[in-house]
Amino acid sequence: MQKLNRSIIQAYENLVIRRPIITLVVLILCMGTLGYFAKDIRIDASSESLLLEDDNDLRFARKISKTYGQNDLLFVTFSKFQGSLLDPQTTNKIKGLKEELAKVDGVENVLTILDVPLLSSPPVSIGDLAQGKFPTLLAEGVDLKLAFDEFRNSPFYRDLLVSSDMKTTALIIFLKNNEESRSLIDERDGLLDRAAKKQLTTESKKQLIRVRRQIAKQNIKTNALSHNRIQSIRSVLIKHRKQVQLFLGGISMIADDMVSFIRYDLKFFGIGMFVLILLILGVTFRRFRFVILPLLCCLFSVTTMMGLLSLLNLEITVISSNFISLQLILTLALVIHLIVGYNECVNKEPNLSQSELVFKMVRSKFIPCLYASLTTIAGFLSLILSDIKPVMNFGYMMSGGIIVTLIITFILYPSLLVLLKPKKPHHFGDTDKFSLIRFFGKVTINDSKILTGVTLLLIVITITGLVRLKVENSFIDYFKKESEIYKGMSLIDKELGGTTPVDVILSFANAKEGESSDKSAPDSDDEPFDDPFDAEESTNEDKYWFNPYRMGAIEKAHAYLDGLRETGKVLSLETIQRIIKQLNEGKSADNFELAMLYEKLPDKYKKIIVNPYVSFEDNQARLWVRIRDSLPDINRNELLQKMQADLSKVTGLKQDQIRLGGAMVLYNNMLQSLFDSQIKTLGFVALILFLMFWVLFRSFKLSLIALLPNVLAVATILGFMGLFKIPLDLMTITIGAITIGIAVDDTIHYIYRFRTELENGASYNEAVERSHATIGYAMYYTSVTITIGFCILAFSNFWPTIYFGLFTGLAMVLALIASLTLLPKLLISLKPFDVREGQG
Repeated sequence: MQKLNRSIIQAYENLVIRRPIITLVVLILCMGTLGYFAKDIRIDASSESLLLEDDNDLRFARKISKTYGQNDLLFVTFSKFQGSLLDPQTTNKIKGLKEELAKVDGVENVLTILDVPLLSSPPVSIGDLAQGKFPTLLAEGVDLKLAFDEFRNSPFYRDLLVSSDMKTTALIIFLKNNEESRSLIDERDGLLDRAAKKQLTTESKKQLIRVRRQIAKQNIKTNALSHNRIQSIRSVLIKHRKQVQLFLGGISMIADDMVSFIRYDLKFFGIGMFVLILLILGVTFRRFRFVILPLLCCLFSVTTMMGLLSLLNLEITVISSNFISLQLILTLALVIHLIVGYNECVNKEPNLSQSELVFKMVRSKFIPCLYASLTTIAGFLSLILSDIKPVMNFGYMMSGGIIVTLIITFILYPSLLVLLKPKKPHHFGDTDKFSLIRFFGKVTINDSKILTGVTLLLIVITITGLVRLKVENSFIDYFKKESEIYKGMSLIDKELGGTTPVDVILSFANAKEGESSDKSAPDSDDEPFDDPFDAEESTNEDKYWFNPYRMGAIEKAHAYLDGLRETGKVLSLETIQRIIKQLNEGKSADNFELAMLYEKLPDKYKKIIVNPYVSFEDNQARLWVRIRDSLPDINRNELLQKMQADLSKVTGLKQDQIRLGGAMVLYNNMLQSLFDSQIKTLGFVALILFLMFWVLFRSFKLSLIALLPNVLAVATILGFMGLFKIPLDLMTITIGAITIGIAVDDTIHYIYRFRTELENGASYNEAVERSHATIGYAMYYTSVTITIGFCILAFSNFWPTIYFGLFTGLAMVLALIASLTLLPKLLISLKPFDVREGQG
């Protein structure tokens, strides 16, 4: 093994130190090749990128979409107009806006208050309703006063097309479906279902890979078309915003804006980090070489990694949007350690040649930098324990990025530095500017009670906060209040029935059993042959589906959901019943009337008011619910659990006959999965780091000492989040694993230096003073750089990114303080090294 190590060291010296020009040429060619592919890196901000691919609820949601039909929709809110909503000047503006939007490429239809049937202006009979004989708002003879009251009180239109105060209306834009994409997604879902049942053959696995690649290619085209369509729609809205207030909303709009946010973050954070690097290196080291060489290392590392991501078809998502900043931060931190190491060599042995100084620097810093990189990789690799593909990919991205950084930094930096002449470094160890480091050293040695008290206080605060920590998924709060996404979602949420949809599916597979046991069913005492709506006969004709048992369960479920504080608009077959009551002097339609209505209703109206809420083939009813996402104290996970339990009691159906689905369920599953896989696996990460410390230091006691300050720093941050009621979300939930992986770098460098000082004859107290005066400054520079780098993320448009940057930066500050106070105090108190290495 030693012979192999000597061979590697000799090869490195011959290639990098003695032949730097050749090494640089090869490195530049490799970077240039990968840099060419970097331009093709892709961004994916679709909602599917944040879902659990093997989630049963995802498969259920796709089945709902296929069964009940689901177009991609955009919403335009129309408000702050002069006069009444139904005044001719207002309806003309709506008409003109609708006509322009309908001409946009990719728009299938635009639904407004001008297009929907009016049933009470004047009132129509149930017979007319069944035949589809009713006017629209612009038809002759419509009573506008009655129409105003109808829209305001309609069970269907209120909180969907108009607000309850009639000061806001919505234009619903139906987008054309991409049949090719849908076909590919259906094929993929079928293969995934087979994979879940472990029924995939070798050929099927290859087919799944091919289909995924086709979907990825199709998504590129679809995203480009969607972007152009949304830009065209926004161009139309801009022309009309002089007269009224208009906001655009919808999933595809949010996804498109998220891509813009990610592009902005990648560009802004990248440029911001380069400026930051210039400032920090210039102020700290005051040498041109120690500014340019680190910049080149950062540029080479990021460009190489982007090229690799492009070749591997790994897409940038919301979660990985800050990977460039992270890699720049980690690359700079690594280079700073090399700069400090080189300056120490120059100060100690100024008579050595440049090649000897560089080689000595590499030999002294490679092992601690290697282990520091490995611990950081361990933190990021914990992300692969998630079930969410983008989170897993982020873990792989950053782990690969750290490996690329380590290789490039230890090749590029030494090969460039060896070409330069030795120069006395700027002296920085004893100036007042860095008295904070000496202060921490004095506190460690002389003020044990203060240090112990502060540590115990932090532990109490941490435990108090951790028990209050929660996971939430308020999507509206992910965006800044001045953004169009927030304004549009907020208006829809408060005035138009909520934003986040939930599907409630009632299954009547056991309807016969339910009818026989339901004493309250109106026709429960009828003989089977007298009941034309008997469940056994209902499979023959759809119109026989509407029996008292089913409609009663739907009515109870609808009333329960409508009564919840957190819900907005609720639509179901009960909505039709409520409309009929308004037309029929408060009387509900009986089963025969419902059957007749369904049988005679024109298909174009069936698609709107019946088909989205019933599946005759599956013997199911669907209730479509929208949740008011902006309520400050809403707990979505508890709400979903409550709805599931209460609906069973309310309807009399069994638990397995009621199932919740939709976007809210899927996002809640995603966050709960992240909570389980990240928070609970922090112990696993700590164990891996402990084992790595044990391999590095060969001491059980020292491994525990190295781990404790970092665990306390990370736990304290999570405790602060709990105390200040900041919930964990799709990005902040990864802070723990990532931070502990980065923070232990300083611990490794400090212990490595501390041991060296002991070996040179220092006492434990002297080793603290010397370590603070040397490696302490390198830790200070790297931690400040990393902290400021993370704080740059605060300029993002996306709140999870902002929280991630600020809290990770704060965690790095706490980890630095712990490494310069608590860590050396534990070393002094527990004396983990052999006493012969020091004086005591």
